[in-house]
Amino acid sequence: MVKKMKSTAEQATSKAGKAAAGLMDSHLANSVKDSAQQIWLAGMGAFSKAQEEGGKVFEALVKEGMSLQKKTQGMAEDKISEVTGKMSAMAGTVTAKAGQNWDKLESIFEARTAKAMNKLGVPTAKDVEALVQRVDALAAAVAKLSKTAPVKASAKVAKPAAKATRTTRATKSVAKPFVKAPAKRTRKSTAA
Repeated sequence: MVKKMKSTAEQATSKAGKAAAGLMDSHLANSVKDSAQQIWLAGMGAFSKAQEEGGKVFEALVKEGMSLQKKTQGMAEDKISEVTGKMSAMAGTVTAKAGQNWDKLESIFEARTAKAMNKLGVPTAKDVEALVQRVDALAAAVAKLSKTAPVKASAKVAKPAAKATRTTRATKSVAKPFVKAPAKRTRKSTAA
């Protein structure tokens, strides 16, 4: 019996709760409906005002847009000139570094070429000049001994020596003067 009473009490409270919930739902629905109507009316009022003042607002927006465009163009030109200056400076730096590297490469190439030519026994411009001076000295000594006018060998060899000077001017290694070694004499034994 207690169970029947409990279930009857629960049914009564649930009916009262449903009625209260229904009342609350209708009150909430009315409140939402009123808010939606107010929002709609505010929108209509804003639309009406926009139509009335639309021309003025449009002109004001155009003026503001023009001023913004001028500002952004000025800023863009400043940035472009700044970037152009930086790129020019960077290009100058890269060019200078490339020139230095090229000079280093050139000097290394010249040094190695001179070293290889020295190993092969090719005389350098200094060697040729020293040889020309020795020939001039010998020609002067021969002329002194023979009492004739000295003939300078340098006049005959000047052009090839000048060309050799131009091609090997920057060589850093100095080769020894080119002197041909005397031929070795060997004795053949005739032992039978």
